[in-house]
Amino acid sequence: MKRVQKHFGKRLRFVFRNFPLGQMHPYAEDAAETAEFAAAHGKFWEMHDAIYENQDRLDDALLLELAESLKLSAPALKKSLENGEYTPKVKADFAGGVRSGVNGTPTFFINGQRHDGPFEYEELVAGIERLRTLSKE
Repeated sequence: MKRVQKHFGKRLRFVFRNFPLGQMHPYAEDAAETAEFAAAHGKFWEMHDAIYENQDRLDDALLLELAESLKLSAPALKKSLENGEYTPKVKADFAGGVRSGVNGTPTFFINGQRHDGPFEYEELVAGIERLRTLSKE
């Protein structure tokens, strides 16, 4: 996705929504809430990337460790997770995804249309270019 963003620059608006699949990963919701906690401190993408890069060893201890590595308060994150501070945001994102027809991750929408093709760089760029061309006609 970063290559796609770099390719289009300011011509692309990339919007991220949480869609934690708890049945597939027991820490998916905590990870999403941790990313939202980081967002509140201006570090969403750094946390998002760190979680993604470490998804194979995800647990509560790792989430706290990642917070500390980004100079965020681990005790504040722990309290936030315990209190469900970002649960409503994550659940709202999830519900919006369900309403939009999302049933897995990643799911991309281009100009409001679900992209059901491959997610490799070339296919995403081609899909965006195709819909940009159609919207100009």
